[in-house]
Amino acid sequence: MPTDQPAPNDFTAYEVYPEYPFALDPAPIGRGWMDRAAQRFPYRCLPLAIANQAGWVLRSPAAFRAYWYGGPAPADVEVRFDGPPDTRILSHFGEGTVTFSVPFLFRTPPGVNLWVKGPANHIKDGVQPLEGVVETDWLASTFTMNWKITRVCEWVRFDKGEPFCMLVPVPRGLAEGLVPRRVPLAADPGLRKQYEGWQASRAGFLQDLTRLDPAAVKQGWQKDYFQGKTAEGGSFAGHQTKLNLRPFPPGTTPAPPPPADEPGTH
Repeated sequence: MPTDQPAPNDFTAYEVYPEYPFALDPAPIGRGWMDRAAQRFPYRCLPLAIANQAGWVLRSPAAFRAYWYGGPAPADVEVRFDGPPDTRILSHFGEGTVTFSVPFLFRTPPGVNLWVKGPANHIKDGVQPLEGVVETDWLASTFTMNWKITRVCEWVRFDKGEPFCMLVPVPRGLAEGLVPRRVPLAADPGLRKQYEGWQASRAGFLQDLTRLDPAAVKQGWQKDYFQGKTAEGGSFAGHQTKLNLRPFPPGTTPAPPPPADEPGTH
């Protein structure tokens, strides 16, 4: 048992096999396809960039390929490793899925779930992450991360160190506690005025770009939202342009993977 009590905001990753470490890092802002885009323009989309960073990622401990022959059985998925097999990566559930065993028992603060999902905006052709929400403030078991192969008889690949899972804390009951309303924009004259001001500014800027107006071309793109500026020229005090998640402490010295364990709840 730990000698210290967890603080109210502690997010704890209990290592089930401390001698077999697993990379667990704050999610990076970078994505390969975004880096390769012309002038790296996807990074201008602040919501996209924030989503990239909004959690912690687990990274694959091995490089491997997976091939689905089309059947429903676990044996219908073949997994081939670049090096020695890693028992934490296997075909367990069938239906064309690849399972990563996650060797942590997570504990979040009371009332906080973990959204266990694929890394945000991490594009992989031929395979789709299966996502789940886990009540990690009380659960005393591990879970798995699973990917569904979407193309029969084609190889899909994961590189060593590639993120395969993203952990996003979400308050339990938040969505259910919200009261949906649907009203015409005209019901809020002030907000409508702000919107119409933004709309006019956006349309004018796009026209100026089309006409190759020197000022618009030099500006390149409108940065008001990125900079947290309102339509009236003010600024929003709580605006974020990046996230600074605290890292988990490093694990122990690397060693071979543990014996195969029964996959967990997810």
